[in-house]
Amino acid sequence: MTIPRLMANGRWLMALLLLGALACKPSDPSVVQLPDRNAPQGARKDEPPVAVNPDVPIEYPPALYQQGIEGRVLLKLFADSTGELDPDSTKVAESSGYPALDSAAVTAAPRLHFAPGRHNGAPVAMSFTQPIEFRHPQSAGVTP
Repeated sequence: MTIPRLMANGRWLMALLLLGALACKPSDPSVVQLPDRNAPQGARKDEPPVAVNPDVPIEYPPALYQQGIEGRVLLKLFADSTGELDPDSTKVAESSGYPALDSAAVTAAPRLHFAPGRHNGAPVAMSFTQPIEFRHPQSAGVTP
């Protein structure tokens, strides 16, 4: 249909009113919108400290190693803006189920070295969790 014909039918006025109403209508909060992948990224999120030890300073408890017992300890740590750990901040956030593994992880924590955490690319002090994995070289290890 041509514009003069639309105008003559009055449909153009209805279309214009409908478009205006849609443009002014507040967005429905129940509608989920996907982010635009081409839009510029906002502020970067926090990046936790990263372990940089060339050698792992954690000793596997010999009795558990001989039995093939494995486990994972999640430590809660605090590092300053240089990556230096606060020695009083080390806590077990999640136990392995074996006190000897938990103790070995906590004892070794002061010997861990970290690159600092970052916020928007700048080094900052922050709390973070660090998993410590005790894995026996033989894959038939036992976990709790």
